[in-house]
Amino acid sequence: MAPRGIDTVDDQIKDVIQELFQIQAAVHGYAGNQTRNELVRLITDLSGSLSTLSRDASTLATQIPPEVIGYVDEGRNPDIYTREFVELVQKNNQFLKAKSEAFTGFRDTLADEMMKAWPEMKKDVEEILQGGKAAENVVKMNGTSA
Repeated sequence: MAPRGIDTVDDQIKDVIQELFQIQAAVHGYAGNQTRNELVRLITDLSGSLSTLSRDASTLATQIPPEVIGYVDEGRNPDIYTREFVELVQKNNQFLKAKSEAFTGFRDTLADEMMKAWPEMKKDVEEILQGGKAAENVVKMNGTSA
């Protein structure tokens, strides 16, 4: 059997919820043997729907981080995990940006000092600097950070 799409599984979940509401209504209006057969039919339908849902959902390729599952198991909101993850990524990006800027400043300072100490190497140092700056521009044009 071919795997079903997420839309199919979503529809099956909605059907299961609808069947649960129907069972709730049947239980609420239970009138003994008169409604017994209807309730049995609804529960049998629910059992079949849950079996189909379980089978089809198991074929879906899901990629849920174990940390999110842990949050749900602990009764916590998985949105908290997402927020904390985004904050951590932002913090690391700021750190790496500062580190990159520090290395750029160090490169420029080192080049200046080398040109002062060895004037005969000035042309070579400038070529190296131009190559580094060209690489930075390519990275910036591609939308990635150095």
